Amino acid sequence: MNGTQDRPRTRWGVFAQRDFRLLWTGETVSGLGNSITVVALPLIAVEALDASSTAVGLLAAAMWLPWLLVGLPVGAWVDRTRKRPLMIACDLVSVSALVSIPVAAWLDVLTFRHLVVVALLCGTAAVCFNTAYHAYIRMVLDGRDLLEGNAKLQGSEAAAQVAGPGVSGLLGQAFGAVTALVADAVTFLVSAVCLKRIRMIEPESAPDEARAPLRRQIIEGLRFVGRDRYVRPMVTWGAVINMALMGYQAVQVVFLVRTVGLNPAKVGLLLTSGSAGGIVGALVANRISRRFGTGRGLLLLQVATAPFALLLPMTTPGPGLLLFAMGAFLVGIGISVANVVVGSFRQTYCPPHRLGRVVATAMMINHSTIPLGSLLGGVLGDALGYRSAMWIMTGVVALSWLILAASPMRHKHDLPQTHEPEQAPATS
Repeated sequence: MNGTQDRPRTRWGVFAQRDFRLLWTGETVSGLGNSITVVALPLIAVEALDASSTAVGLLAAAMWLPWLLVGLPVGAWVDRTRKRPLMIACDLVSVSALVSIPVAAWLDVLTFRHLVVVALLCGTAAVCFNTAYHAYIRMVLDGRDLLEGNAKLQGSEAAAQVAGPGVSGLLGQAFGAVTALVADAVTFLVSAVCLKRIRMIEPESAPDEARAPLRRQIIEGLRFVGRDRYVRPMVTWGAVINMALMGYQAVQVVFLVRTVGLNPAKVGLLLTSGSAGGIVGALVANRISRRFGTGRGLLLLQVATAPFALLLPMTTPGPGLLLFAMGAFLVGIGISVANVVVGSFRQTYCPPHRLGRVVATAMMINHSTIPLGSLLGGVLGDALGYRSAMWIMTGVVALSWLILAASPMRHKHDLPQTHEPEQAPATS
């Protein structure tokens, strides 16, 4: 128990709770570090090692590959171990891996293989950290505060995604891309210190869970996600929307530069509109859920925002640029609110002893479509043209809400907060 059940609410909300402030700070700083790493490693590959575009693509894939390689066993492992020490260890692994690059560069022994290994290590640490913190927040906050807490975390994550590339660029410009990784490593060190200071005592895992075979636990997580009538459509929607989002994002820069005729500065400004929508969505998620319900509010907002993705391929020079900005902004709001609601739903609905497995399984499935979408968008762009590729992929985004509408969610004002297994009919 976290001891927050009887605590009166204040105007500061969940920020009035010391442990949540520390968790929020640690996760936010860690997220900023991940955003910096995603940009800094390719910059080092290009500037220090003169890597080709194929090599840079391989480096980017190495950051996502751990979700497919270790996502499922990590989920089972998180369920049988303490979360906070694991998150601290992940931060320290990232610190060590990132610091090794400047050291190797100063010794003149830095290689591309070294960058790939660091990308894999940081990616694996991110898988473990994210899985553990999604399960850990349920221990820090009680049920009534989970939605607000997730909204705060989602907002800071969106802000980190906006700030990360800019911070990485400024550090690289001022000190060089290699030296900038020292500042990147500091963010993970700050995260570890914040997590270390949390006072909440984490309960030990059940003995039978710790003794259960890892393979059986992984299968249980897959079965839960595949059979549950609420979780299954949410994971399916997440996989489809990720594929479609990455599909049009794979060609949107080329589309804006070569088809619309924009310079890099204008492209960068337009691309921030989606992240800005993510921040706004995190700010209004709690209010929308209270006004319309978690189930109905999620569905209505997807119906209201997803079709605006079709504004993106309509973009033209001049005033027509507002179409792209408006479309990306509204889609960003819808995705951000969905992340808050779905994350909070999983944390209250899933049995605590299975939460790590369910989170890891869902995120593994959702992340598995990211490279597929990127590849599909690029192929469609080369085969049919950039605007046509944008139409196809944004069309999938616009219709993605139908997956949620076909689920039991359409009949629910609020999503259920506890899992109720389907029972066999009684026999006489």
